Amino acid sequence: MRSDRPVRVVFVCAGNICRSPMAEAVFREQVSQAGLGDVIEVASRGTEDWHEGEPPHEGTLAVLDAHGIDARHQRARQIRHRELPEYDYVIALDRSNRDRLLRMPGADPARISLLRSWDPAGGELDVPDPYYTGRFQETYELIRPATEALLEAIRRRHLAPAPEGSA
Repeated sequence: MRSDRPVRVVFVCAGNICRSPMAEAVFREQVSQAGLGDVIEVASRGTEDWHEGEPPHEGTLAVLDAHGIDARHQRARQIRHRELPEYDYVIALDRSNRDRLLRMPGADPARISLLRSWDPAGGELDVPDPYYTGRFQETYELIRPATEALLEAIRRRHLAPAPEGSA
């Protein structure tokens, strides 16, 4: 079920400096390691404009650095309702941001999900905001398995080889 355009994924939290840029960077690294950088595009946004143009939080950068992932080029951006149709997967980091996304004009509930809903281990669906808790490593540990499962789901749904004998 491969199309001619990349599969587009955006991760969304409130300010786009802690959770969503971490999810973007982790997922981008997983996509790159899988050799899928040319067929999956990754971005992150915030539902608020509080940090527009700022780099990720120093706690996010420190944890990503410790795992060999670079996110220093990323800058916070607010998501606009007109962008929603551009993404195949709009992945919220918690229910309050998912609900904000769902209230946007033109939002497609079939494309909007919670990151932790992809995690086969289950558990709490919200990724707590480390901006308030300071628990950036815990945030990473919640994000990593969920993004791995998301990548596998995208592979199965969009990148599976055509069955033999099909044209």
